[in-house]
Amino acid sequence: MTTAHGDVQTPAFMPVGTQGAVKAILHRDLEAMGAGIILGNTYHLFLRPGDDLIARRGGLHRFIGWTRSILTDSGGYQVFSLAERRRVDEEGVTFRSHLDGRAHLLTPERAVEIQAQLGSDIAMVLDECIANPADEAAAEAAVERTRRWAARARGRFEAIQRGAADLIVTNPGQAQFGIVQGGIYPRLRQASARATVDLGFEAYAIGGLSVGESPTVMYEMVEQTVPALPADRPHYLMGVGTPVDLVEAVARGIDLFDCVLPTRNARNGQLFTRQGPINIKNAQWAEDDRPVDEACGCYTCQHASRAYLRHLFLAGEITAASLNTLHNLAFYLDMMSQIREAIVFRRFDSFRAAFLDAYGARRCV
Repeated sequence: MTTAHGDVQTPAFMPVGTQGAVKAILHRDLEAMGAGIILGNTYHLFLRPGDDLIARRGGLHRFIGWTRSILTDSGGYQVFSLAERRRVDEEGVTFRSHLDGRAHLLTPERAVEIQAQLGSDIAMVLDECIANPADEAAAEAAVERTRRWAARARGRFEAIQRGAADLIVTNPGQAQFGIVQGGIYPRLRQASARATVDLGFEAYAIGGLSVGESPTVMYEMVEQTVPALPADRPHYLMGVGTPVDLVEAVARGIDLFDCVLPTRNARNGQLFTRQGPINIKNAQWAEDDRPVDEACGCYTCQHASRAYLRHLFLAGEITAASLNTLHNLAFYLDMMSQIREAIVFRRFDSFRAAFLDAYGARRCV
């Protein structure tokens, strides 16, 4: 996947840098791990420090000092999660900021404009996220609104690319991805995919999954959706997920992922290994001199034992969050590298079987 800031080898995992920074870790470390793309969020960057300010600073890449690719979410998920703080109608979403309570209106066009000023390499359209569970009628209404909003977003995006906007466009090479919705209903997923493809986006995302449904249902929805998307364009599964989810989704045709799981869980003391996750705060690691994962070459595993990491976590040291996050992201990014290598050498099926067997052999301890 080629962007204005370099090539991204897929399948790829995007570390989540919601407010322009991946929590508890430096860009230097992300680059050393091989992260080719990170994710930023339109909602948070719009509210603070503001897309106008970032545009005057030369765009998001220059503002945060990241030279590789960036994808920005439209902010739709964050807005819809505000519950009583927002109201949805055909124009868009009216919401009150979680920072100061001020009212804002986010329309499909406004989401495009904010992302144009941020200058991300990939901009997502505003879609309607529905709660899970949702009945079929509600899911269908959301699919139809998402389609109408997507058409408006595409029109505004193309106008901006032609220069018809009083904006500071900081990355003229920006691409725009459409989003497929449809809840847990195959008919709606397929219809949404066809309608989104008809609008002619650069690539396509599957949204509205990993929101409480079982992994089996999520995998089924991916299987039902991917065949309706162009095979020569990237497929992005939004907000997913566990290491097992990533391997299983790749097997079903997914190319791009993002999730807060490796960073959030690191801050809560859960670390990923090739034999499954461990809770570093547990007493059984108090005198364990082994690294988190003996097969991992990250800085944390080269320099810190399980016993030391447990001590740092229980002592409330900030260093614990940094070392844990570094390891978890290294685990995810190395896993994706292994997946890409397995695909190139036509041994993904055997990799998948071996990974799932090793990873599923134990529960989190």
